[in-house]
Amino acid sequence: MTAKNLSTIIEFILLGFSDHPNIQPWLCQLFSFVYVTTLAINILLIVAVRTDNRLHNPMYLFLTNLSFLDICYTSIIVPKMLLNMVLSAKTISYAGCILQVYLYLFMGETECILLAFMAYDRYVAICNPLRYNVIMNIVFCTRLICFSWVAGCSIASFDIYFICHLKFCGHVTINHFFCEAPSLLQLACGDISVDNIISLVGGSILLLMPLCLILFSYIQISSVIVKLPSGRYKAFSTCISHVIVVTIFYGTSIFMYMRPRNSDTGMTDKIVAVFYTSVTPMLNPLIYSLRNKDVQKALGQLTRRTIVLRWQTK
Repeated sequence: MTAKNLSTIIEFILLGFSDHPNIQPWLCQLFSFVYVTTLAINILLIVAVRTDNRLHNPMYLFLTNLSFLDICYTSIIVPKMLLNMVLSAKTISYAGCILQVYLYLFMGETECILLAFMAYDRYVAICNPLRYNVIMNIVFCTRLICFSWVAGCSIASFDIYFICHLKFCGHVTINHFFCEAPSLLQLACGDISVDNIISLVGGSILLLMPLCLILFSYIQISSVIVKLPSGRYKAFSTCISHVIVVTIFYGTSIFMYMRPRNSDTGMTDKIVAVFYTSVTPMLNPLIYSLRNKDVQKALGQLTRRTIVLRWQTK
């Protein structure tokens, strides 16, 4: 076939889970439930933290930003996936595909950096508790959060530049349920070895640099905790939620972006992608809420306040 430039392509076909038509109605219901639950619990967590003055500190400022990122992250992908499940035409426009790739990379890369700063926050809280309020003041934390968003936007713009210059040999069928950068690379024709190297190196730098900061923070934290005469469990419990979130997020991301792309892995990639696009954004607030008594109290107060307001309006 004659090679086409990406700019001449009108739309892409997203195969999604069409190779399993019998389970698609069940998948649609499952993903709908997960998506609604994700929105509800993340919004609830944000409102609970913002309305409780006791939680107006750096740790929860980072946490509410993480919840907002998770809302955006899953909303970029899941609604379009659900729409394609109920429609016979499983297509996405060229502009829509590029926008989805960009926003997905933007949110994912921002979250990578934000998780590293959250680890640093825990490091200062445990290793330098007397200077915590001085070091992690509101101005500094706001700058860290802004840096996460600006860096995520900049890196995503760099990535999308190379994606927009890919050439295709008439192939517009994406064996995935959303426009993901590795899936688009698999459709490109000609020599894409440079693109693969850039993708692998870029992904490695983006993932490994924040991960190194996270590992350094927790090595230092561990060295301090083991020396404590008492209160080890309390100190460790303030970090375990973040460790779980980091393990899930980085584990799936490393699997997707730090391995060679020599062949189409099909269903394996889809299952892993479902985990970090749908399941993880739902689990994050649950992990933090279930292990954090302050968040539980804030959620309880918000629930009681809501019940009282509804009772008064009746």
